[in-house]
Amino acid sequence: MTTATFYMPSVNLIGAGAVEQAVTKLSQSGFRHALIVTDKPLVELGYAGQLQQALAAQDIQASVFDQVQANPTTGNVEAGLELLRQKGCDSVISLGGGSPHDCAKAIALVASNGGDIRDYEGVDKSAKPQLPLVAINTTAGTASEITRFCIITDEHTHIKMAIVDKHVTPVMSVNDPELMKKMPKSLTAATGMDALTHAVEAYVSTAANPITDACALKAVTLISQNLARAVADGSDMVARNQMAYAQLLAGMAFNNASLGYVHAMAHQLGGFYDLPHGVCNAILLPHVQRFNSRAAAARLKDIAAALGQDVDYLTDEEGADRAIQAIVALAEQVGIPAGLAGLGVKEEDFPVLASNAMKDACGLTNPIQPSHEEVVAIFRAAY
Repeated sequence: MTTATFYMPSVNLIGAGAVEQAVTKLSQSGFRHALIVTDKPLVELGYAGQLQQALAAQDIQASVFDQVQANPTTGNVEAGLELLRQKGCDSVISLGGGSPHDCAKAIALVASNGGDIRDYEGVDKSAKPQLPLVAINTTAGTASEITRFCIITDEHTHIKMAIVDKHVTPVMSVNDPELMKKMPKSLTAATGMDALTHAVEAYVSTAANPITDACALKAVTLISQNLARAVADGSDMVARNQMAYAQLLAGMAFNNASLGYVHAMAHQLGGFYDLPHGVCNAILLPHVQRFNSRAAAARLKDIAAALGQDVDYLTDEEGADRAIQAIVALAEQVGIPAGLAGLGVKEEDFPVLASNAMKDACGLTNPIQPSHEEVVAIFRAAY
């Protein structure tokens, strides 16, 4: 038997009106000047300005850094860190989805530990906690607002670095479905499939435990029941609320059971081609699970049941195949592209992408460790 460690923020607010509650709590925290890390679309929607005003009402100054790219880079981190130092910020608030959250984590970590974000690639490389970070979520998928994972693209190598560090876990997460109403259909679909990937990879993980299993299976059920509804009608607040819970549960699962080769491979596609992470995950998920079914068929059968499939009289292998079919059907229903070819991926890049994925997968908990040739074959199958 092994010891399980469970990481997540000490305070997690979820539901309509959670942002207002969060600002009230921040007023009691002693923050005086926060750096809001976000992206231009959220500034244009007025969310960053509204947050600034709410903070000002509580006597908290806030400066806005809105240069975060879809796949945040080392350059984004350096620019945000410079602004933080110029303004004398004592705290960081991320506003958005996984990209602002990851960039904010990197900024806050380097601000307190020094050096360069590249110094912290790997597991628990930092010596001190980051600056206090509050993560306000506007998407339902990445769960970066609660995790110890931070993914930053090195602009020189075009490789996504994985910083896995207990010190990048935010002190507070905020999931307010009212902020998710304006998400475009494509982003709702991509982030929802990202959450499904988190849940599935955590459930078949070699580090899974009863806590992560419960979170993962409930997340899969909620996603199967609500993702298509949220994509079809962004103002469906029941579906939005349930997806907020689903992605949080999926995050609780993978933050503690880790991930597998879907993410290792998707990271390379995102870093190499600057592609949307959730879309890459959605395309790769059925193909990696088909490979994993050699060792995890029984677990995938459970996933099929959570997806609403009748598996009572199926063998484990048949149940695993039913899970893969259901994943593909859901991806098609919410408009995910059928393969990597439609994203501009080049077949001649598969060998180097596979090599980089295998490096990225060190420490991940896939049920089978594929060879280089097998990773290339999975890329080809997803093409």
